[in-house]
Amino acid sequence: MTDRPPPEALVLVQELTNTLDVETGEDSLAAPGGMEEFARRHGIEGLGGGASAARQLAVLRELREALRAACLAHTGTDMPSGASEALGRRLAEAPLVVAVDGAGRATLRPAEGLTGPALLTARVAAGIATAEADGTWQRLKACPAHDCLWVFYDRSPAGRGRWCSMAVCGSRAKMRTYRAKRR
Repeated sequence: MTDRPPPEALVLVQELTNTLDVETGEDSLAAPGGMEEFARRHGIEGLGGGASAARQLAVLRELREALRAACLAHTGTDMPSGASEALGRRLAEAPLVVAVDGAGRATLRPAEGLTGPALLTARVAAGIATAEADGTWQRLKACPAHDCLWVFYDRSPAGRGRWCSMAVCGSRAKMRTYRAKRR
């Protein structure tokens, strides 16, 4: 697990996908007050608590795992069709508008009036679109170690980083390869 921060447009995507620690199984969104804490940190109104909390958690988990699959695909694997369809469905439910500032610069932002999972998804969609436009989306990757899958931003010069940490996951993979060759 690395501390290479992504560009601002991708921070929310990275933080959402990393709410599940695959190695320990700890899901910070499912912890008591977890969704509310995540919502507070990211300024998302209407997320967590109340009668719809279980439904919101299911939506966030589906979005999180579909985003993780997309980030894993950035390492050269194919994205499972189910994850691709889920991500497409969630992003289609996130209305965006183009806002133009006083200098004439255009940006994507969530449509007015969104709250809860719809607002979160719209912010994720705007971040992905911005990152795709500036070429940084493909650098947000999931570690291919099946017991890790931590999402990290690849800051390597060529953009070919594979592991969240060479000291941990990369080293383990190289050792497994070495041992397999020695057998």
